[in-house]
Amino acid sequence: MSKRMNEAAKLVEPGKLYDAKEAIEIALKMPKAKFDETLEMHIKLGVDSKQADQQVRGVMVLPNGTGKSKKVLVLAKGDKATQAKEAGADFVGDDDMIEKIQKENWFEYDVIVATPDMMASLGKVARILGPKGLMPNPKSGTVTVDVTKAVSEIKAGKIEYRLDKTNIIHCPIGKVSFGYDKLKENFDALLETVIKVKPAAAKGTYLKSIAISTTMGAGIKINPRQ
Repeated sequence: MSKRMNEAAKLVEPGKLYDAKEAIEIALKMPKAKFDETLEMHIKLGVDSKQADQQVRGVMVLPNGTGKSKKVLVLAKGDKATQAKEAGADFVGDDDMIEKIQKENWFEYDVIVATPDMMASLGKVARILGPKGLMPNPKSGTVTVDVTKAVSEIKAGKIEYRLDKTNIIHCPIGKVSFGYDKLKENFDALLETVIKVKPAAAKGTYLKSIAISTTMGAGIKINPRQ
């Protein structure tokens, strides 16, 4: 372990479940890296992600954003392309952009928003975008005719939450520089959202465990039944 990780680990009592307030306060006391670290939230759910009726996936805008300005590529034509530019999209185009992705392996963006009429053309690069999690999807709000809303929400700090193969949701909830109040507000908003979307088919304990960690810090376990 690095010296920083050793110092960080000393702040966390092994096996202890903290309340959210204390956990965030400890995270903010972690030895600082040379950059503004992200605070991440990890929520393990008592569901089976392999079952279609137990999927937990959606999008939300954090009250205080994520602190990261995402670059948005919008694939649209005509008026929709104009609207995307006016909304602040970083890159706008249609088949020319898809060709650029296909021929140049171009990935200078974080999110792709596409209008429905562009999806057939996007199929050409699905194998390139899919593994990187960049393929637009109606469930995440990135396939839409309302490109203005999509771009605005992404720029405001919209995040997608979804289960991984081990039934855990991993999401950024802001930068360490946000301070306690803004991070706690984002923490509460994400947790409340995840609780609201509990699948009807989920049985037993829904919130199995919760933890937070800074980019370079130690994980802090939180009591899910506080």
